[in-house]
Amino acid sequence: MRKLIVVIAAFILVAVGYLLLAPIPMAPVAWQAPRDAGYVGPFAVNTRLAELHRIPIGAEAGPECVVLGPDGRLYAAVEGGTILRMTPDGATVEPWVHTGGRVLGFDFDRDGRLIAADAVRGLLAITPQEGKESEREIEVLADKVTVDGAADPIRYADAVVVATDAKIYFTDASRRFGPAQWGGTFNASMLDIMEHGLTGRVLVYDPATGATEVAATGLSFANGLALSADGQWLFVVETGAYRIWKIPVSARGVDLTKPSTGARVLIENLPGYPDNLMRGRDGRIWAGLVKPRSKLLDWMADKPLLRKMAMRLPHRFWPVPPAYGHVFAFDEDGGIVADLQDPSGAYPQTTGVTETAERLYIQSLHAPMLGWRPNDLKY
Repeated sequence: MRKLIVVIAAFILVAVGYLLLAPIPMAPVAWQAPRDAGYVGPFAVNTRLAELHRIPIGAEAGPECVVLGPDGRLYAAVEGGTILRMTPDGATVEPWVHTGGRVLGFDFDRDGRLIAADAVRGLLAITPQEGKESEREIEVLADKVTVDGAADPIRYADAVVVATDAKIYFTDASRRFGPAQWGGTFNASMLDIMEHGLTGRVLVYDPATGATEVAATGLSFANGLALSADGQWLFVVETGAYRIWKIPVSARGVDLTKPSTGARVLIENLPGYPDNLMRGRDGRIWAGLVKPRSKLLDWMADKPLLRKMAMRLPHRFWPVPPAYGHVFAFDEDGGIVADLQDPSGAYPQTTGVTETAERLYIQSLHAPMLGWRPNDLKY
């Protein structure tokens, strides 16, 4: 019995020592999470997202971003670096291109090129010519940006929009943790959000000059991006702080942790982690909440040591909130105009919505199919 007690005590000491002292790449910063109001008001619990119709996508998974292309077909970026092309009813689904990375967001420019934010490779331009997917030209537009006179890698390109003047705005979710170095997009995002180092930024690429500039910095995992109808504003998701910003497109070098002219928080204290932004119809902008808020994680916000200990656990024990389907739409003044939820989380990690006159296509980080429902909501 004495030997058993000694063994157990030694095991406990080793485990505690590991949780306290094992090397870990992140250096958590203490912050004050806003008090979670929960599912109230415009976010009152509902089941409008339940029982989605499904479009099979073969062996692929994770239709993270879905865009209606200029040819009238849907394009969907999935895990493994493939972009699928399909008819709106899903009757025909085919691989369109393979980037060799992981595209998380994309848009089309006025020449019909697909402009992709590839979390591994950077900002890409893909030519639209017909033919085999292997024959499509992939050009790297930007994989670095000049900061303080030195080239700084773009580690986590995430979302992108093309403005009417052809400038390309895109987010670099984290300057600290890139998917290529830290075990993929999910692991890298967890490290960045748990660290809360505010290294996310918005970048702008000018195809006329080939130059990339920093538009705004100071974001906790800079994620989804959308343009206002008049093209004068950017709506930017800050996933790690549960909020959405409104920033002038003219912003350059703005630090959002400091008072700045024009930039402001449009929607704050969301009941989950916001992800993609997609412009819908009639002025709506759709957002996805990929996971609900966690009381444990909010409590740990001002406790860096506990966050370090949590991230030393095996991945399956990381404090990841449960699945909960949730998407919503807002207007350019921040008013919530639609809200769809599925508390069961049957369609997991809802990242956003692609709206057409007939359907709402629901994007997902990991789902093995593309979900949709009729666009019969009364806004």
